Amino acid sequence: MSHSFQVDLRGLVDLLSHHLYSSPKVYLRELLQNGVDAVTARRGFEPDAPAVVRLQPGDGGLRVEDSGVGLTEAEVHGLLATIGRSSKRDGLESARAEFLGQFGIGLLACFVVAEEIRVVSRSARDRSAPPVEWRARDDGSYTVRTLPDAARTEPGTTVHLTARAGCADWLGTERVTELARHFGALLPYDVRVGDVPVSERPAVWERAYSGPDARGAALAAHCRETFGFAPLDAIDLDVPLAGLRGVAYVLPTAVSPAQRGAHRVHLKGMLLTERADELLPDWAFFVRCVLDSDSLRPTASRENLYDDDTLAAVREVLGERIRGWLTELAAGDRERLAHFLGVHHLGVKSLARHDPQLLHVMLPWLPFETTEGTVSLDEFARRHPVVHFTRTAEEFRQVSAIAAAQGIGVVNGGYTYDSELVELLPVARPGSVVAELDTDTVTAHLDTVDPARELALAPFLAVANAALEPLGCDVVLRAFQPVSVPALHLDDRDTRHERARAEAAEAADGLWADILGSLRAGRPRARLVLNHLNPLVHRTAAAPDPRLAATAVEALYGQALLMSQRPLRPADSALLNRAFLGLLDWAVRPLEGAGGPYGAVASGPYGQAGAAPAYGETGAAPDPADRAGDRPDDDPTERPAGEPR
Repeated sequence: MSHSFQVDLRGLVDLLSHHLYSSPKVYLRELLQNGVDAVTARRGFEPDAPAVVRLQPGDGGLRVEDSGVGLTEAEVHGLLATIGRSSKRDGLESARAEFLGQFGIGLLACFVVAEEIRVVSRSARDRSAPPVEWRARDDGSYTVRTLPDAARTEPGTTVHLTARAGCADWLGTERVTELARHFGALLPYDVRVGDVPVSERPAVWERAYSGPDARGAALAAHCRETFGFAPLDAIDLDVPLAGLRGVAYVLPTAVSPAQRGAHRVHLKGMLLTERADELLPDWAFFVRCVLDSDSLRPTASRENLYDDDTLAAVREVLGERIRGWLTELAAGDRERLAHFLGVHHLGVKSLARHDPQLLHVMLPWLPFETTEGTVSLDEFARRHPVVHFTRTAEEFRQVSAIAAAQGIGVVNGGYTYDSELVELLPVARPGSVVAELDTDTVTAHLDTVDPARELALAPFLAVANAALEPLGCDVVLRAFQPVSVPALHLDDRDTRHERARAEAAEAADGLWADILGSLRAGRPRARLVLNHLNPLVHRTAAAPDPRLAATAVEALYGQALLMSQRPLRPADSALLNRAFLGLLDWAVRPLEGAGGPYGAVASGPYGQAGAAPAYGETGAAPDPADRAGDRPDDDPTERPAGEPR
């Protein structure tokens, strides 16, 4: 034996008001929607029928009257008193696209603000049928009765709402006018609150103007009124095949790609949502849209778009339109393009990753940070046969000054999408060579030191390597520009991965430690490259005590880390603190010559047996940099005040 569901109307109203609808304001949209659909239905068989919807607040309630198709007594019982049924589903499927509502819960939403709904209607299909009254309360009860012909002489429907306790404000003149304009500004019929027109047809993007400047000013005013900003530009979204009409406004300031677009979508003139997040592709985060659609499908609450194949197709069409606008700018309006890219280059870079044609068009204009400043990738590739790039901003900061001085062309790929676009450079510019920068490449471009001199400094380098061994860093000596940089820290991704693996293996036990150990490959290590041309490095190598030299090397390592601006590990922070305190200790202690506080100091900086010759005393042919007046030590601008020549 089958049974019918029983519906608790009070519970259903609570469900609608707190879960289906975002706000009680939707009641007015449902009233407007029912009125517009009724007019549309009547014009289906009476093309010249009046198209009027009137809203009249007053006396603690609201009256809404339309000149639509109206209802007979049988239709009232079948439609108004049956939850979930819609007239648009009954014999009108072929014309369903003409209607706004499709879910059959229309008048029920009015119970969110009303305790009683009274409907008086007369059918336009059956002129002989008398007017009928349907009166319902929020407890689920209703009555139906026929009225004398004089109660309503013309076809159409009048809805009377009586406010619920505490909801009278929602039916007041000011609030009703505000909501009617909010939802119904683009409705195609004559909609008024009292004598005040609501509809503003045609839409601002469809009106005739005296010229492009006048149209641009009108669109800018509309954007300020709608979104609160003056647009950088406006993109027409008139796509008849997709049933779309509207405009996309380009934001005047940069926004995060993660920020969702607050797009306004109207469905056949009725505002559906102000937050259509899925309307555009993710890369088009730099525009805000207002459009009217005939093809999109609303959700049950009619407050958002149903994510189906139709929405996916519309998203693709709108993306193509915005992409076409960018191409048009590149081809014919370079000034506007430069202005746009100055603000929204990130969005274009995102699109160019997946669009080779747009990448080719935009390549001469997209800005990249390089060792030659901010230039386009196309211009940079013309200057450098090999375009090197780093994958992180920290790597770029480590080497940018040194690479520029050595003539190595490096692009900072640490910003969003940049490394991907650099790797695509050969696709857009055939013949270009791209290579990721590593420590070996940088070191290979630095000048080597005379072998005899490097051999003479072997004891100092041994002390330096021993000082940095716990940090997994090797010390090498090279000559490079600029002279003012005493040390360069080189630390690529492989090095950091190996260091992280080693740290994890040290902290792990048993099987996991063995697994991590098996992943070790070649043990890549960081490098501290000391600049042979820098006076401070000279004085560090000639320090009177190995412990002072080791502390100075630690300080140079810390300074190089800080210059690279990469995050410091706890061990690095501890080293910086130790080196600072160590150098401070050396500075405040009186040096007492050979009988100083650290014991006898041998004649060489590392003792008699392993004394390292001073610069210029190796016995080898003199280095040109050591000629009188050429050594950095002999440069008065590089020597501390008061230091003897």
